[in-house]
Amino acid sequence: MLGKGGHAALTLMSLLLLLWQEVVGIEVPQDPKIQQDLKQPPTIIKQSVKDYIVDPRDNTIIIECEAKGNPAPTFSWRKNGKFVNIGKDPRVTMRKRLGTLEIAFRNGGRPEDYEGEYQCFAANDLGVALSNKILFRVSKAPLWPKEELEPVTVIEGSTLVLPCNPPPGLPPPIIFWMDSNMTPIPQDRRVSMGLNGDLYFSNVLAQDGQKDYSCNARFNFTHTIQQKNPFTLKVQTMEPYNQTSYNTSDPYGGRKVAESPPTFLSPSGSESVKMVLRDEQLLLECIAAGLPTPTIKWFKRGGDLPAQKVKFENYNKTLKIVHVSEEDAGEYVCRAINHLGSVRHSIYVEVKAAPYWLDKPTNLVLAPEENGRLVCRANGNPKPDIQWLMNGEPIESAQPSVNREVLGDTILFHKVLMESSAVYQCNASNQHGYLMANAFVSVLDMPPRMLGPKNQLIKVLVNNRTFLNCPFFGSPLPVLRWFKNGQGSGLDGGQYRAYINGTLEIKRARKEDEGIYTCVANSILGKAENQVQLEVKEPTRIIEAPTNQSAVRRSKARFHCKVASDPSLSTKVTWTKDGEPLYLGGRLKKDEESLTISSVSEDDEGMYTCTVKSEIDQDSASARLTVLEDASPIPLRPDRPDPPMDLDLSDAAARSVRLTWIPGNDHRSPVTEFLVQFEEDRWEPGRWQDLSSFPGDLNSVILQLAPYVNYQFRVIAINAVGRSQPSRPSPRYKTTGSPPDAIPRDLRGWGSKKDNMEITWEPLHDLERNGPNLQYNVWWRRKDSGDDWTNVTTFQSKYIVHPTETYVPYEIKIQARNDLGSGPESNVVIGFSGEDKPKEAPTELQISKVGGTSAKIHWKPVDLSSVQGEFKEYRLYYSRESSLVPGLVVSKEKKTTGFYTTVPEPSGILKDLVPYSRYQMFMVVANNRFESPPSNNVIFTTEEDVPDAPRFFRINRRSLDTLYLQWGKPLEPNGILIGYQLIYHRVNGSRLGPQQIQTFLQNETEFTLRLPDRSARYKFNLSALTKVGAGEVYAEESPHFTNEENFTDATDVVKLTEATLSSVFSPTPTPLPPLPPTTIPPTTSSTTTTTPLPTTTSTTTTTTEATATTTTPVLVTTKRVDQNVLAPRREIWNLTVVPNSDYANVNWSHNLPADSKFVVEVTLDSNKTVTVEEVKQPPINLRALIAGEKYRLRVYSQELNSVSSKFVIFKTKAAHIDQVDIATQGWFIGLMCAIALIILILLIVCFIKRSRGGKYPIRDKKDLPLDPVDQKDQDGSFDYQNGSSVRDRNENENSSDEDNKPLQGSQTSLDGNVKESDDSLVDYGEGGDGQFNEDGSFIGQYTVKKDKDETEGNESSEATSPVNAIYSLA
Repeated sequence: MLGKGGHAALTLMSLLLLLWQEVVGIEVPQDPKIQQDLKQPPTIIKQSVKDYIVDPRDNTIIIECEAKGNPAPTFSWRKNGKFVNIGKDPRVTMRKRLGTLEIAFRNGGRPEDYEGEYQCFAANDLGVALSNKILFRVSKAPLWPKEELEPVTVIEGSTLVLPCNPPPGLPPPIIFWMDSNMTPIPQDRRVSMGLNGDLYFSNVLAQDGQKDYSCNARFNFTHTIQQKNPFTLKVQTMEPYNQTSYNTSDPYGGRKVAESPPTFLSPSGSESVKMVLRDEQLLLECIAAGLPTPTIKWFKRGGDLPAQKVKFENYNKTLKIVHVSEEDAGEYVCRAINHLGSVRHSIYVEVKAAPYWLDKPTNLVLAPEENGRLVCRANGNPKPDIQWLMNGEPIESAQPSVNREVLGDTILFHKVLMESSAVYQCNASNQHGYLMANAFVSVLDMPPRMLGPKNQLIKVLVNNRTFLNCPFFGSPLPVLRWFKNGQGSGLDGGQYRAYINGTLEIKRARKEDEGIYTCVANSILGKAENQVQLEVKEPTRIIEAPTNQSAVRRSKARFHCKVASDPSLSTKVTWTKDGEPLYLGGRLKKDEESLTISSVSEDDEGMYTCTVKSEIDQDSASARLTVLEDASPIPLRPDRPDPPMDLDLSDAAARSVRLTWIPGNDHRSPVTEFLVQFEEDRWEPGRWQDLSSFPGDLNSVILQLAPYVNYQFRVIAINAVGRSQPSRPSPRYKTTGSPPDAIPRDLRGWGSKKDNMEITWEPLHDLERNGPNLQYNVWWRRKDSGDDWTNVTTFQSKYIVHPTETYVPYEIKIQARNDLGSGPESNVVIGFSGEDKPKEAPTELQISKVGGTSAKIHWKPVDLSSVQGEFKEYRLYYSRESSLVPGLVVSKEKKTTGFYTTVPEPSGILKDLVPYSRYQMFMVVANNRFESPPSNNVIFTTEEDVPDAPRFFRINRRSLDTLYLQWGKPLEPNGILIGYQLIYHRVNGSRLGPQQIQTFLQNETEFTLRLPDRSARYKFNLSALTKVGAGEVYAEESPHFTNEENFTDATDVVKLTEATLSSVFSPTPTPLPPLPPTTIPPTTSSTTTTTPLPTTTSTTTTTTEATATTTTPVLVTTKRVDQNVLAPRREIWNLTVVPNSDYANVNWSHNLPADSKFVVEVTLDSNKTVTVEEVKQPPINLRALIAGEKYRLRVYSQELNSVSSKFVIFKTKAAHIDQVDIATQGWFIGLMCAIALIILILLIVCFIKRSRGGKYPIRDKKDLPLDPVDQKDQDGSFDYQNGSSVRDRNENENSSDEDNKPLQGSQTSLDGNVKESDDSLVDYGEGGDGQFNEDGSFIGQYTVKKDKDETEGNESSEATSPVNAIYSLA
């Protein structure tokens, strides 16, 4: 625990670091004039490696040390901490103006005498810089000690280890085994060399004794090999050994050898520990004995072996991991297996780390009285100690300064003075190594200087973005301002933008921007200025470009190239052919505006390019010349080009290469583009990808490439017809590797559990790796804690930090690295560890101000620290338990709504409730993953309100003079229904008649309206009533008939349309359920007609076609938005179109504001002509339509174009043809007179024939009773055809379906045929003799056989004949 003093120190340190965190030193430009006059402390620029091993046979040994500074530094050396007097040793010299030591041994001396730790000091007036401590050692290759080795005797099948024990060398030697014939010992699963150089036999074979075994050590520095005395091996066998019986499948030649289970030869025991340093190589070894030879398998406890990093060597006996990172620590298990059993060994790997930089100190240049800081941060395992030195001496021993303060790994400088310049060294060390870095602090005072050329003249193009540069320097950093023509208060803002580096940007150069611009740099040490003259020019452009031409051989061809440019600029026009300059003269002539080619030949065919250049810009245009054989060629169609040929690579660079190719035949269509593709064989071999596109007049381009990719390229030519086949691939080109350039994207930290944080990122793409062995350095630390960064290196794209506290913020950053170095670090992002369930629940949930559809709620909030995560919202769960309307069943669906508030006394409005209902609710507090326990449960009821619209509203036309209205009860009455209110107006065109109101009781759901005349039309508004008032209105219009003469047409008997719903309460339409088919009862003058109603399912497009006798409305309906949605969506629905021949009536519903404007879009189907018309509110009359055409129509909002109705397809009626009144035509009058004359003659003849008998009433003979409506003549005669009078029958003869009706008074048979009438002539005299009536009278007309025969064709007594009519009158 820290005491009060420790807490105060930490607080002070944090405050000071905060004050200094924005300090940035002066960046000194690399201008030679500045560098020449700049005083600079020394900087080490070259030195030997820390562990410097040399060959003892070298005549001269060089220990390097070079530095720069102004004034030039002087050098000195220390060996083992003591000053080296170079002048006293004739063998040691120092290179002139450099600190490099040269030690010569040409005249004797031993290099071993100079071994030790060397350090170079470079000093000038401003400070002292130090090199690393260089450990200088001489390579050694000692001999093997002389020893006599006894023969090794071993039983066949047993294990054997031949030790090597090589002499210690510097550096250690490379070990290998050979026999006395200098033949390498073959190694396999059974026999192999261990990491320590020993030779291991898992089991011995008899043939192993046929050779000897010698261990050899090769010393690379001395290029020598030392050989140990050989081992002689004697193998004892249980049975005689026959060499010819040996084979690989049976190495014991059928002899019995005792088998044994696996045991480990190396390492020993059941577990061991291995320590490895970060970024070094980890080698784990398991060698097993046993017969048969065991198989080795590896795994890691608690995770998988990283496949990208792990390699298995020495027949799976060695596990190798390169570039070890902290995540590679853990328990590795090797398992040896044969059919007799298995054995395991655990190796516990500890990953330590020598110091490595997190923040390496950098040079700091300050002006007098400025503040600054040096930061030295390193990490390692164990954590390194940080030591500061000043000019090579511990900073504790330096003279104290009030301008300098050391705070751990940071030095703060406050109001520095000129004498504060010095070189500081930071040394970070632990038991595994050290790091040292020099960083100077240079205090510089320099008056302002202009670094650019004086009085520049800059010419730019009009309307172009322009930059005027004015590089400057000074210490302290001057303030620079721009002026135009020596006037003004400084240019910055509007058209101008001044940058801190002295550049002035003119966003769009105009003629009025011409003039002299002056930049002035001011500081406390003086002033400097420079001028730039700006001229704005018109662009150079080709206003008449050459065009592709075809010319007959020996004819003339001309390409035009007309140029326009600024008058003050001189221009030059040049011509090239296929990219090569054209040599004019002879057949090729050029004037100011064209190029002429006389006597064209095949060699002239190609691509001609006109290029015009001025001193500031250029323009070019190209055209192809095709040469034809004769004057009347057969025209050939253009075709795809041939693929390019002969791809060649040149001008190779680290990240680019030049690709050149020969274009193929373009087949009469010029190539407009070349597409270069590439394939690489490392990440996605065989897959060709697009790299770049180039204009069709190029055939040599520079390709920009990614590092560490083995490319090959191909080219595709493109013309107006299409693409060519790809060219043959180019030779492969492999770019060199480099550190990654990219930063891993989408870095984030989040908790998957309450005690962890998953750091995830998007891995680099394959082409962003830039080198082998891509890894990621990940750093994290608790936010605002002041802790050091913790880091790990991993191959994966995720790392889990565990354990952590619940929901704690962390700072996270990442960096990609490969074997060639590290890439840039990402910005710091904030992540959070995992969330847990909130501990507290909201309390005292209560309700106030309950209305019909809303209620105000209150609750007591929780302590936000108890949320244990990100506070998301207070979440209210509520459900409608029942309706207060008796018998109404409701859905008890549980719903939620959220309230985000952190005020001490929170409240909220619960909306979209259903009136007159019973609700219950409770509340929780939620974070991203969990909810708290629930609050207290609250039950409440909503007030009564106005009802919803009636469930349906139908209008049926039963006859010419009545409308039958029918409706259903509302789905949600929202209270106790007390009735319905019907408001209706008569419609006369676009005008409405007086309002009429009809009210009904709650159980009445139908109404019959008598029409004053058959053409009357009405608009109805129906609403339900509660005690609160009238509810949502259901609007509908009565059917509209265009041809009342054909009213008996079945399609006009019942006129039903889908209702158009509008409401004064809600902008959202009520959904209507599907309605059942409605059957209209038959009458005496109509047939039975069944008309199914359309339903309110969402319809994309509805099609209708107007006929000559009916007008059918077109309806598009849209499903109502759920009432639980907090903000209703703007929409247009129920689009209805009533078409006529040249106009259509259009209506729709919407929930946009009342002052909204709409656009009606009409598309003529025959030619796709689109017409739009801006309108206000519906309905509208759409005119100027074409008769008999099909149209497609939609309506959308003028302000919100995305708010649109569905499309409707309709067809206008055919053009009206005037009907001629046939009754006024002469030919018709004459025809009718002739027919009347013939009928009169027939009547006279019949009268004469029937005159022999009298007239007898026959009513008593009729079996059927008379209808009350039956009519008779004056004499009581009756028409027996259908029981109606002659007058009634004649009226009914005009009915359109008369022929299909059964006769009244007749019976229909089962097969639908009409039987003979009961009063037919058969009953009155069918026999041969005459019959008498009851009174003795004789019915003569029925006894005449001839008369009967004449009427037998009509078996059912069709309409009364003229003869009967005459007898009725007799």
